Amino acid sequence: MKEILQGVRVLDLTHVASGPMCTMILGDLGAEVLKIETPRGDLGRSLGPPFVKGESVSYLCLNRNKKGMAIDLKNPMGVNIVKKMASSCDVLVENFRPGVMARLGLGYDELSVINDRLIYCSVSAYGQTGPWKSKPGLDGIVQGTSGLMSVVGLPGAEPCKIQTPAVDMVTGMLAALSIMGALLSREHTGKGQAVDVSMYSAAIMLQQMSFSFYLNSGELPQKMGSAAPYATPNEAVPTRDGHIMLAAYHPQRWQKLCGILKREDMIKDEKFSTNEARLENRRELMEILGEAFREKTTAEWLEILEQNDIICGPVETYDNVTASPQALHDQAFISVNHPLYGEIKMPGCGLKFSDTPAGVKSPPPSFGEHTREILLSFGFSQNEIDTLYKAKVIF
Repeated sequence: MKEILQGVRVLDLTHVASGPMCTMILGDLGAEVLKIETPRGDLGRSLGPPFVKGESVSYLCLNRNKKGMAIDLKNPMGVNIVKKMASSCDVLVENFRPGVMARLGLGYDELSVINDRLIYCSVSAYGQTGPWKSKPGLDGIVQGTSGLMSVVGLPGAEPCKIQTPAVDMVTGMLAALSIMGALLSREHTGKGQAVDVSMYSAAIMLQQMSFSFYLNSGELPQKMGSAAPYATPNEAVPTRDGHIMLAAYHPQRWQKLCGILKREDMIKDEKFSTNEARLENRRELMEILGEAFREKTTAEWLEILEQNDIICGPVETYDNVTASPQALHDQAFISVNHPLYGEIKMPGCGLKFSDTPAGVKSPPPSFGEHTREILLSFGFSQNEIDTLYKAKVIF
């Protein structure tokens, strides 16, 4: 059964997180992804702990479904290898600082002359243009500069970072989406194009609703912990043995909740009768709900609330998520066997299609694992490859 991106060849000159996330998605969708590392290897290989037999989990979890090779891009012969490969590839993805690829002779202007069908995606902190284009940036930095840290955490607390690298992940996802759009455009025009994806813009898009609220009200969003600024109850409530996320702010669900709690008086109480009133008196409301919900366990409340069509869910830790029946049904977590590192566990592909399956077909490559195989596929002879190895152009 054919995969969505079967036949699409991708040159992957990315490292660490946002770029590898993008090319991993392309690989999951069936593209042939050829990962090119420098002689020092992807920086992601050294990030940790944790490590699996000396290899960073950060690297392993973002580089499945790729073939790997290593080239010295500071050597003109290495640059020529990439140019030859780019001449027949569909997509190139890179996440060096803006200007680096051009200085190497591998910028979009150079490669589009060789291959005008090439889709050239550049992922960077702040984009290829503008006053901040030369600034370096990482996930945590951009969480700060994009305003994301200002809305995360408890009221009055110090700046708080989302502990999963949310900006890296959403940037990679948007880069993959952009490439898919450019591939579709090429079907109509016959031409490739440059694609500019920045972590900064991605982080702002991640906050689409929050920024819209600010732009149209003029009010800066406040840290609210688990609560939503526009409705209540719509937050985590303590139970006897944990917490439950509760969304009972629609009028019918609010009335049902009051009945369950035997607090029908709150339905007509001016402090709680409407969502607007509850927002004004949120602290008092949460004290009432907290006292009531602490009388039962999370499981008991889930059963009661779900029977009454009140939207809710447990606040889970990773151990419970990985063992949940839905995650098991979805095969949300997988194991990949690697010839050097053994069993590697990671989230699987969350994209599901009825006719064009996506998923994990191969483990992440070890350093330089497929260099010879890849070069042979691009027409290099065994003697040429041996010469390049001896000259330390390839590894």
